[in-house]
Amino acid sequence: MNPNTSLPLPSLTDPSENAPIPRILVAEDDTALRNLLVMSLKSYGYEILAAADGTEALDIFLKEPVDLVLLDIMMPGMSGLEVLEEIRRRSDVPVIMLTALNRPEDIVEGLNRGADDYIPKPFVFKEVVARVRAALRRARWKREERPSAALQGCGVRVDAATREVFVDERPIHLSVIEFDLLYYLMCRRGHPVSKEELLREVWGYSLESSSNVVEVAVRRLRSKIEPDPAHPRRILTVRGVGYKFASSEECGEEA
Repeated sequence: MNPNTSLPLPSLTDPSENAPIPRILVAEDDTALRNLLVMSLKSYGYEILAAADGTEALDIFLKEPVDLVLLDIMMPGMSGLEVLEEIRRRSDVPVIMLTALNRPEDIVEGLNRGADDYIPKPFVFKEVVARVRAALRRARWKREERPSAALQGCGVRVDAATREVFVDERPIHLSVIEFDLLYYLMCRRGHPVSKEELLREVWGYSLESSSNVVEVAVRRLRSKIEPDPAHPRRILTVRGVGYKFASSEECGEEA
């Protein structure tokens, strides 16, 4: 595979000498696969912490600062989904799930619980690197100075500088991906945006196997900002294209 990982954001491909080395926690109970991931990611210059099960992974996460978590779902004792839930109670650190290709229900459940992405097994290691780079790039973009523009429409107000979101003047907590997705759609208000464009510009790559990442993220976002998620009036589906944030006329705003 040769995924397109370009984004209009600062690149982490060639970090400067003064940039901190990203630290990745790899949680995988398969010893051979875990060792392969550790050695391969180290060869790309990352600092790696490794865990053989969910309990060990959570223990490391609570004690050590990490920039990203690669988390296997099927692990003995504490499952990856349980670990993810505990991580999300404390942090918005990027989490990429590792899952068996024949268990789509685990993929959806992981994304619903706040995972940023997933990688089905078996995988090509270049794909892992592409996903890791994209997730770290998004996290770095969040930390760096962002435009101070505030957007408003259909009762939703977002502030890029503070990353705050208000729906009908009530503060709403969104994950990193959910905020970036909402902001991107609102910047293009009234105009359809394809799933491919969202994958490229919000997630940082374009892979057909990841198309339902967008769908699940939209579903989660609707559950937080729509009065009736089953009949959305803010984030609309454009059949055969993708999604759009409703125009003033579409959501009934007065001119």
